[in-house]
Amino acid sequence: MRANLIIGAYTIVALLAACSGASTPSNPSNLSNPSKPIASGEIWPDDRGEHINAHGGGVMAYEGTYYWYGEHKADTTSSAYVGVTCYSSLNLTDWKYEGVALSVVDEPGHDIERGCVLERPKVIYCPTTKKFVMWFHLELKGQGYAQARYGVAVSDTPTGPFTFLRSGRVNPGLYPLGMTEKDVAAVEAIPAKSVEKWWTPTWYDAIDRGLFVVRDAKAHSDGRHDLPAGQMARDQTVYVDTDGRAYHIFASEDNLTLHIAELTPDFTAHTGRYVRVAPAGHNEAPALFRRGNTYWMITSGCTGWAPNEARMFSAPSIWGPWTQHPNPCRGPKAELTFMGQSTYILPVAGKEDAFIFMADIWRPRHPSDARYIWLPITFENDVPVVEWRDRWTLDFFD
Repeated sequence: MRANLIIGAYTIVALLAACSGASTPSNPSNLSNPSKPIASGEIWPDDRGEHINAHGGGVMAYEGTYYWYGEHKADTTSSAYVGVTCYSSLNLTDWKYEGVALSVVDEPGHDIERGCVLERPKVIYCPTTKKFVMWFHLELKGQGYAQARYGVAVSDTPTGPFTFLRSGRVNPGLYPLGMTEKDVAAVEAIPAKSVEKWWTPTWYDAIDRGLFVVRDAKAHSDGRHDLPAGQMARDQTVYVDTDGRAYHIFASEDNLTLHIAELTPDFTAHTGRYVRVAPAGHNEAPALFRRGNTYWMITSGCTGWAPNEARMFSAPSIWGPWTQHPNPCRGPKAELTFMGQSTYILPVAGKEDAFIFMADIWRPRHPSDARYIWLPITFENDVPVVEWRDRWTLDFFD
């Protein structure tokens, strides 16, 4: 979760067929003790008896084991003073602490210097390169949320250590699919004075047409920071489709619009192809999955650390068009996503139509005490439903 809105080609055919990731997981063949209950909102101890510290995270299945990656939170700050932690499990209920998969560094001025903001890590695997690839949202130390960067790191093993490759903004100098040179010129011709005031109908129309896309395509200054060319990337996830292509999904344009950007065959960079989803809709915390021929995405609104009502979208293609649906949550405090915020949709390996909605209950005054929501997704008339359950077991999917 963020503070409220902050102002401010590869040859691919041969490689893509062999690539896979968290969305098409290897099958953990031995789900030992699957009847152990999952109790959202409670303390979840690891094998050491300590509350799992892997917030804003995601889960990858690889060679019979699930790996959970997330932000390590300190007791008094959400800034990154440790890095990304990793836990492993054979059954999604008993978790072993594997250590720090990606460590922050003490080098002054380094992109992942201790004290930076490092959020929502997700890991996918490409067997062609035999690398595990981690993507995350990164803000440079001492600059608040102005930089709005992605970060990427790689490892030879699922537990790390991951090696940091780089950070940056997305697709500098490039425009989304369907945005023509004529469209760009029309946006550039919008009188600056007419969009000085935010939240007006004129301003909303300009945002919908790509006002901030055009602004961010080039390097510029927000008056306080020099900002590189490229689209902003905050709350994020990654997804590997059934054809092996991977995508980076993130909140962009000052959290006003979601972007879906295609990744290169090695999953470590962007190809330059991307689309916008729900322009000016003010969404963050995207979590995406596919069921049959339909793509589903659950998001949240932007209300700082406070919870809000979940949103849901669907599309016949990852490129869209995306249609919004009502809140999928049902039960106590469903209008506030059960006091949580989406982070990931976990496909249960070896189970058909088995998906777990993962969310975080943030505790900004005591970040390390943040809790987890894991709930099974059901379908009514082929539409996802997330219903609150105090306790449930993986037998639910049998």
